[in-house]
Amino acid sequence: MINKIIAIQGDHPSKLNPLTDTTIFLANEIQKKKYKIFYYEPKDLSIINSKIIAKGFFVEFNYKRKIFFKILKKQKMNLSKCKFILIRQDPPFNLEYISTTYILDKIKDKVKIINDPTSIRNISEKLYSAKFYKYMPSTIFTKDIYEIKKFFKQHNQVILKPIHSYSGNNIHLLKRFNFNFIKKFLQNHGHIMCQKYLSKIIYGDKRVFIINGQVCGAISRVPKKGSFLSNMSKGAKAINTNLTTLEIKISKLIAKDLKKEKIFFAGIDFIDQKLNGDINVTSPTGLKTLYDLSEINLAKTFWNKLKI
Repeated sequence: MINKIIAIQGDHPSKLNPLTDTTIFLANEIQKKKYKIFYYEPKDLSIINSKIIAKGFFVEFNYKRKIFFKILKKQKMNLSKCKFILIRQDPPFNLEYISTTYILDKIKDKVKIINDPTSIRNISEKLYSAKFYKYMPSTIFTKDIYEIKKFFKQHNQVILKPIHSYSGNNIHLLKRFNFNFIKKFLQNHGHIMCQKYLSKIIYGDKRVFIINGQVCGAISRVPKKGSFLSNMSKGAKAINTNLTTLEIKISKLIAKDLKKEKIFFAGIDFIDQKLNGDINVTSPTGLKTLYDLSEINLAKTFWNKLKI
């Protein structure tokens, strides 16, 4: 049975939305091949007697049930006995997140971990994009309020993003320079990403799915009226889309680089054919939404590329 267990490190299933959640979508697909799902939360990961132990439960997912998950058996698991481990908890990318990557590093030569814990730790989802700066809107990364002021004077409308935030949280559209507001913003978030505002965001962004170094599909997410946030959690609506020649070129470049960095599954975003600087490697989402829109099942692609 050693090769028939998939461990998932994630937020408790009760916190997940089965209508959109990629973790459930991936788990549901692998269940069809008679794999068992062992699920645990990051706080329940330990090193005990030199073994990597997680306190969690075996779980079964079923989209047809109102309560979409059933806990079968609670137990402690030596994670080296699993075939794969999926790191799927949502950010924030904080010290607990970092600690779990160090712990899982100790068994990654025995168990395939997706994404590679060392790589997750090394690739900052926003700072990593600086490697592809020429494909981005004008962007700076800084904690210097005077650099932000200079940048604002150049562009008039600027997006402020905390480097380690997620899901559109704490993103601010700066339409006038407010010294006190920005000072407090920097105190709360440290280094931030400042980016020229792209007005075409009202027509949507594009989320591109990368699996094992290949561009596998995309959806567009259109902000709700009056918003500039394209996150589904902020009320955006998903629609089908096609990538332009330029977007495909940039996506392939990034996909190749991510594979070299041992990132198996990632999501990247475009606004008006420009990379917006969010390269999601911690817990990429959107596969269930793509399937609902197009019946393209990238969960199958995911597991096939892992040679289950």
